[in-house]
Amino acid sequence: MRVTQDIEITPQSVLLNGKPIEVSETGDKMLVELYRRYVKDYPKFFKMDTLSRLGFMAAELLLQDQTVDAVILANRSASIKNDTDYLETISNGNYYPSPALFVYTLPNIVTGEIAIRHQIQGETAFYILAKPEELEPIIQSTFSNQPSPASILTGWVECSAQNEFKAKLQIIWNN
Repeated sequence: MRVTQDIEITPQSVLLNGKPIEVSETGDKMLVELYRRYVKDYPKFFKMDTLSRLGFMAAELLLQDQTVDAVILANRSASIKNDTDYLETISNGNYYPSPALFVYTLPNIVTGEIAIRHQIQGETAFYILAKPEELEPIIQSTFSNQPSPASILTGWVECSAQNEFKAKLQIIWNN
């Protein structure tokens, strides 16, 4: 396996292949700034929760001139930030659940958004794991089921609050 590209996004910075991308905003506003600068044509972005925005923007920056065969992401907290937001719409006797929030109570929505945007028809999966290193055997198994050469967009996408997140994604080839 070889890594051909990687990205790391935190609330304060973006590193694409080890080089910083200049941003003026922080947190969720930074993700919107990146969208406006690099994407502009996927209005559904503004309906996404922070976890989906984070994974989506990381994928957009990595997949500018290429495609992959599969998308496999993971984190430790699933969709906890959006789950909490959704719970607030049905707590304290106010039972008006938000369909717009409910759809993002599944962490795998981010892999679906990436696959739709980039027309990826291979495997898409989102795993809840204790630590990022647990993803490696899953990647190995996925490659064993793919024709060679194959590529996977993979990594860790964690979001515990609107301005507390980290994405560390990479494109891996099995040739």
